[in-house]
Amino acid sequence: MDRHGLRTATWIKSSYSDRDGGDCIEVAPGIPDVVPVRDSKDPHGPALFFPAADWSSFVSAVKRGQFPA
Repeated sequence: MDRHGLRTATWIKSSYSDRDGGDCIEVAPGIPDVVPVRDSKDPHGPALFFPAADWSSFVSAVKRGQFPA
């Protein structure tokens, strides 16, 4: 069952991912209420689902530099 529409979702790779295919995450925006996140090296593997508001807060905190590198 594909209740979130992941089979037809458009996945977007992180701008922080390296060009050699390592250490990459992808997100599938546009799915109501959640943000799916997956490992781009395993596109048929599992996805984690985060509440959209929590994901937005996380991304904002990253942009503000609240997490050590």
